[in-house]
Amino acid sequence: MDVRLWGDSDDGEVRARLYRDGVHQATSKLPAELPVTGGTVQVDNSGYGLRRCHYVTPDGRERQLTPDPASAEGRRARLERDRPGLSRGIGVVTWVVLAVALVLGVPQIVEQVSQIPPVAEHVGTFTSPVHLSAGLNVALIVATLVASTERALRLRYHWLLDGGLFGDD
Repeated sequence: MDVRLWGDSDDGEVRARLYRDGVHQATSKLPAELPVTGGTVQVDNSGYGLRRCHYVTPDGRERQLTPDPASAEGRRARLERDRPGLSRGIGVVTWVVLAVALVLGVPQIVEQVSQIPPVAEHVGTFTSPVHLSAGLNVALIVATLVASTERALRLRYHWLLDGGLFGDD
């Protein structure tokens, strides 16, 4: 599979390209479901990277495809294989950062959206119990971007933190 996550240079569309023994077999926009011998390959991306790349048999059994060792996902998989404790620790920190960002960030966003006149007229306004300084909000956004990227490199997904098409992995 070859997926250029920032889109093709000609039109910016993100596509999955399926290769077999180095020969191009199929191309599809994401999310993609590409037919292969004995099943399909499902490919989907998140806002931060490749979220799903699974081989699925007709009876529904799934197997995550192994990333290319030279890719960012492959290097993250190697860290997980070679240093499982460190990898687990990074995973826990990532989850905590995203959970904190959800708890601290969402109320502030809801407050801002509720201040828009048409929203305020129809729904009312909301006052967030959380008010962070601009510097802390920037730090929260940066930490969220880094944590989301790390989750995407591990092809991890959670419906609350990541959203998407194919469901929980």
